[in-house]
Amino acid sequence: MKDFWNILKRFVPPYKKYLVLNIIFNILAAILTLFSFAVIMPILEMLFNVNDAHYIYMSMADGSVREVAFNNFYYYTQEAIHAWGAKTTLAALAALLVVMTALKTGVTYLAAYFIIPMRSGIVRDIRNFVYDKIVVLPIGFFTSERKGDVMARMSGDVAEIENSIMSSLDMMFKNPVMIIVCLAMMVAISWQLTLFVLVLLPIAGVAMGRIGKHLKRQSLEGQTQWGELMSNIEETLGGLRIIKAFNAEDKVKERFHSGNQRFYKISNSVARRQQLAHPMSEFLGTLTIAIVLWFGGSLILSGVSSINAGSFIYYLVIFYSIINPAKDLSKAIYSIQKGLASMERIDKILNADNPIKDPETPVSTPSPLKGHIVYRNVNFRYNTDGPLIANNINFEIKPGQTVALVGASGGGKSTLADLLPRFYDIESGSISIDGTDIRQLRVHDLRRLMGNVNQEAILFNDTFYNNITFGVNNATQEQVENAARIANAHEFIIASEDGYNTMVGDRGCRLSGGQRQRISIARAILKNPPILILDEATSALDSESEQLVQQALERLMQNRTTLVIAHRLATIRNADMICVVDNGKIVERGTHDELIATNGLYRRLVDMQNIQ
Repeated sequence: MKDFWNILKRFVPPYKKYLVLNIIFNILAAILTLFSFAVIMPILEMLFNVNDAHYIYMSMADGSVREVAFNNFYYYTQEAIHAWGAKTTLAALAALLVVMTALKTGVTYLAAYFIIPMRSGIVRDIRNFVYDKIVVLPIGFFTSERKGDVMARMSGDVAEIENSIMSSLDMMFKNPVMIIVCLAMMVAISWQLTLFVLVLLPIAGVAMGRIGKHLKRQSLEGQTQWGELMSNIEETLGGLRIIKAFNAEDKVKERFHSGNQRFYKISNSVARRQQLAHPMSEFLGTLTIAIVLWFGGSLILSGVSSINAGSFIYYLVIFYSIINPAKDLSKAIYSIQKGLASMERIDKILNADNPIKDPETPVSTPSPLKGHIVYRNVNFRYNTDGPLIANNINFEIKPGQTVALVGASGGGKSTLADLLPRFYDIESGSISIDGTDIRQLRVHDLRRLMGNVNQEAILFNDTFYNNITFGVNNATQEQVENAARIANAHEFIIASEDGYNTMVGDRGCRLSGGQRQRISIARAILKNPPILILDEATSALDSESEQLVQQALERLMQNRTTLVIAHRLATIRNADMICVVDNGKIVERGTHDELIATNGLYRRLVDMQNIQ
């Protein structure tokens, strides 16, 4: 249970007041439960002639608190029988029992009332923490993690924590209080008998704990398998066009059914083991009561115990009242073990290290910014034991210039561009803007200087207006429309059913490729960054769309420092410098005409695309 308490230490502090109120009302409920049982004893002993003793009033100086309380309660009951008669006294005690029960149920509800905001709040906080961590983790983290599994951790695992750990919080704080209060009363009645009980209870606890540990391991396997299923579904939805095109429906069905069958088997095993908690705890509880009944009865019959038959009955009533809380506590422990497996998976995200950190003493952004970028002796690899993706890279982009990176796929062009906004950190060397190493700037300040237009135009399931203003605060309608006009997007936006308030669909599915790209260009225009990164922004478009997008890009690139990655070499003929990248190295550099004249790799690329 150490892991459970660690979770509480991490997430409970904002809700301490709810926890304190819950514990207070649980203590009151336990005390009122004992008093409710105490009301029953005179009915059993005196009204039905089980106890024919005569009681006299005792002061606090005449005995212990327990002795005085018991004696005087019996004294007043005895006097009531003499004054009102047995039936009236019975009715009065029954009414008192109802009042005590009403108070007990009332404070029990208040205990639950105050634990609910804590339960719901912790689950909300975990979701927020996971989402916030996902947003700030570097892109490299998600190259080794499956998106579907990350989604499963945020949905299925958080739901499991809510259904297991959080739903057990009430039992974890209520039942121990009830058990402790009842045990205290049992010790007051007979410490010898209670000592015997305390020897028996740990034996039952050990038996339950062994099963609980195995349950956590199986639950972890189940949640991991659920993550694989979610990944399978996410890949299927994303690749549905290819699946149908290659008649691969049966193949993906078989893969999903196989994984689903494994999850089915694990789920059955977990559920069966969890259901074992109730019958096993009931059996062990009954066995314990039987042993206590035998041992306590033997003490009374042998005359070596200070308790009488009436006290022993009350003792058994109190002891039996522990059984249900103990059973609920065992079920809670089972549920918590199941939830701890999910928490372990979530912690893999929460505890993931983010290597892209702000410097301890950040430097202010150069002002006014010129946009002078220098890559000097840059080396980079994705894994410490992997090959160099960028090998001793050196080039310069002067303010307002456009530099293009070209070459075969996999040569390292996009990686070089990703190093500039620190999507990844370089291994050695430096990248500077206006003479300041980018690692000396806050990540937020660095990325604020840049605008990105990628090959895949990433849009959100929102309106045109909100997609264009994404990341830009307080933009006016006029500014948005002006950005759309520059990007050649205004005409098709106003032609849609709701204009700028029209939803674009999931990832912009209601738009053509060229329209999506022009919206992303409008977004970059509205941001108005001094530095621009264009990553194959026209490579996936038809000729007509490419022409419209290229016009928009040329307007966007005016008076900006621009780094362009291009497969279509016709789009970068006018670049100030073209760097040819091959296997992580810059093998050629110069203008279009200079590189054509060298008759090297660039010339071969141009000839393959039939560019004159």
